[in-house]
Amino acid sequence: MNPELMSATSVQSSREAFIDSFNLHCKNDTPLSHIVYGQEHPSHESVFDSLLQELRFATPTTPRPQLIVTPLDETHIQSAIHCAKKHGLEIRIRSGGHDFEGASYISEEPFVILDLFKLNSITVDIENATAWVQSGATLGELYYAISKKSRTLAFPAGYWSTVGVGGHLSGGGYGALLRKYGLAGDNIIDAKFIDINGKILDKKSMGEDLFWALKGAGAGNFGVIVAFKIKLVAVPENVTVFKVRRTLEQNATKLVHKWQYVAPSVHEDLTMALRIKNVNSSQAGKQTISVGFESLFLGGADRLLSLMQEKFPELGLVREDCSEMSWIQSVVELADIYPAGTPPEVLLNKTAAPKQYTKQKADYVEKPISVEGIEGLWKVFFEIDPESGAMHWTPCGGRMADTPESETPYPHRAGNIFMIYEAVYWNEKDGAVSQRHIDWVRKLYKYMTPFVPKNPRSSYFNYRDYDLGINSKGKTSYEEASVWGVKYFKDNFKRLAEVKAMVDPDDFFRSEQTIPPLFGEGSTSLGK
Repeated sequence: MNPELMSATSVQSSREAFIDSFNLHCKNDTPLSHIVYGQEHPSHESVFDSLLQELRFATPTTPRPQLIVTPLDETHIQSAIHCAKKHGLEIRIRSGGHDFEGASYISEEPFVILDLFKLNSITVDIENATAWVQSGATLGELYYAISKKSRTLAFPAGYWSTVGVGGHLSGGGYGALLRKYGLAGDNIIDAKFIDINGKILDKKSMGEDLFWALKGAGAGNFGVIVAFKIKLVAVPENVTVFKVRRTLEQNATKLVHKWQYVAPSVHEDLTMALRIKNVNSSQAGKQTISVGFESLFLGGADRLLSLMQEKFPELGLVREDCSEMSWIQSVVELADIYPAGTPPEVLLNKTAAPKQYTKQKADYVEKPISVEGIEGLWKVFFEIDPESGAMHWTPCGGRMADTPESETPYPHRAGNIFMIYEAVYWNEKDGAVSQRHIDWVRKLYKYMTPFVPKNPRSSYFNYRDYDLGINSKGKTSYEEASVWGVKYFKDNFKRLAEVKAMVDPDDFFRSEQTIPPLFGEGSTSLGK
């Protein structure tokens, strides 16, 4: 018999065995067809595509899962883990679909997607300023739920409302409140987690090391995060937002240069980020650079204007540029995907973010880039189509500078003045077009080499990038994985590999960039 046919027959047999086993193992009144979507299920493709954000992976050749399991409670997760192990299927865990390399929903091996989008309950405790949020909720749903209970509580997480809570929080998670309150992962105070054996663990029962790992290394490396308990933070009833743009003709180069000295050191109530892109110039056939200074200030416009006049008068900020609003409205405004004045209810739309072909990378900067270096950067931008290239510069400092690198797995703290998100976007469904754009963002990344730290050149785990290296098929050693692992986690990578050995020694939860288990001599002691 043809080996490929034998393989396909074996996979189909595993799929059918999984369904039979799941049905037997799982005690629930809900029809199986509402939980498990095999390849023959009429909704299989629509469920697969529904939360897929990256169009590079929305192609006929993208590997499809044998099954998609959409759990309604913990027992469905336990059953999925048990049945996948028993019948030789990998598991990929998806909570929002914003995965830059598709690791949460693509595998070259026969696999199951554990899609958590139906686990999206949120319980807000105003008296204690805490909340329990399930992994399948989006950031937008979380923000909205908090706002319905209080105008003076918030949560420090990401800008895009459609990102899933499970992946974002467990990978660190940064946003407009990071200089005041740190990362989303810094504000996790408890968790509900299911391990390789199907045990449901909380902070106390899982132990200090695993709980530490879940606050920045991606929960999917170790098991399945069901929910997080988070600490809410205080904000004024009204905050101030400004979004002003400057082009090269409006002195953008010198403003960007000065920003590097101001944004990381200004009062922590202000997070002033940059959005940089190439656009068509007013001169026909020419491009220019547009720099958006997009800011959240935890206070009123008058105080903000006074601060800006003292620290950054060159920007020329005026009262008309400033809008006072509730924190929840600022979330909508700073997402940069909704028209100005869009009501907060848009945050409940899980599919509001545009789907595009993209390729992203990340960097951290420790010393200001010279004017000449910035001018060279603009030349790289002019090599790609207008509106295709983008960089977001997010200032550090404040709380970030005061947090030790080992506090959570996310190590990019003191010493960095800002982080960079580098991206390219395109719309054509064409292989040559895709490659041209991907080549460009790699050139942009290469150009940045002299301006960023080395040994290692750091990156951000939530901006997963396979250009940094991937695991070999089958078992990957700690040394092999360190090629990419230390770029995300620096010295924390070794401790993470030890945690992996403790909770998933056989590396069942794995992907192209999964932390491998580290055993034996040379490992640091756990239980710190």
